[in-house]
Amino acid sequence: MEISNQTLPTWFYLLGLSNVPHLQVLGFLAFLTMYIIILAGNCLLLITVRISPTLHTPMYFFLSNLSFIDICFSSSIVPVILLNTLSQDKSISVGGCVFQMFFSLVLGAAECILLAVMAYDRFVAICRPLHYSSIMNMRFCIILALIPWTVSVIDACIQVPLIWRLPFCKTHHVNHLICEMPPFLRLSCIDPWLNEIAIYVAAGIIVLCSFFLTLVSYIFIISAILKIQSSRGRRAVFSTCTSHLSVVILYYGTIMSIYLQPRSSHSQEVDNVVSVLYTVVTPMLNPIIYSIRNKEVKNCIIKNFKILEKTDKCH
Repeated sequence: MEISNQTLPTWFYLLGLSNVPHLQVLGFLAFLTMYIIILAGNCLLLITVRISPTLHTPMYFFLSNLSFIDICFSSSIVPVILLNTLSQDKSISVGGCVFQMFFSLVLGAAECILLAVMAYDRFVAICRPLHYSSIMNMRFCIILALIPWTVSVIDACIQVPLIWRLPFCKTHHVNHLICEMPPFLRLSCIDPWLNEIAIYVAAGIIVLCSFFLTLVSYIFIISAILKIQSSRGRRAVFSTCTSHLSVVILYYGTIMSIYLQPRSSHSQEVDNVVSVLYTVVTPMLNPIIYSIRNKEVKNCIIKNFKILEKTDKCH
């Protein structure tokens, strides 16, 4: 009876980065800098792909989707962190928390699945080059781009309501930077076994399946690359995958450490660091990795800037 009579609190309090003033200022500046880089880098990548005819291929279509997800993902999280870092009032409404939890889950899962889709695109390009255009037609690319969104929305529609059915009677102070599911399990008065099962099942289906599909794609890709006779040819083909592979290792590694480890082994400090890695650092590094390590994108950015300079001189 006590549990059923528990009411949902109106506000939660995110404890944030630190209570030390100078560390709060440093944290604020660090997150603000990263957020500006995320917006600038991903917007630049989106615009470059949009205005460069040579980049109108399936690979860059999916890369544009990734940049859009990264902008939305960081925008659902970083402004709250910035606000809480310097503000004395670290409260967040239940509605705001539900909104952040839902959209961060949708966007995080969508990015996870999209990376697997991008690995499949590289598999077809390298292992089935003669059939690439017919397989990766626009209709099929749109279907592949919609799959991450569909699966992630269904997942969030199941997971988030399950979390908010729990009675939170221990404390309303969340020792975390953002509203994520694992910290809220620790606030529950009852054993959240159903939520843990739901999280592990969802993580198993989404994260592990995506990782497995990516791994299988790269096994075939590496096998095909090793069959190329010249070392120069091998390097040229593998260079088309290095950017994606770097992002995959960074993203899957961090997200698995949050959603696939037992609740008893969670360290709050480690969780905070890992959350920052996959919600802020990865979206910041993605456009940098794809522009610096990708000659096509880099050349198109330089070319577009030169065109802009000529246009300015003409005016």
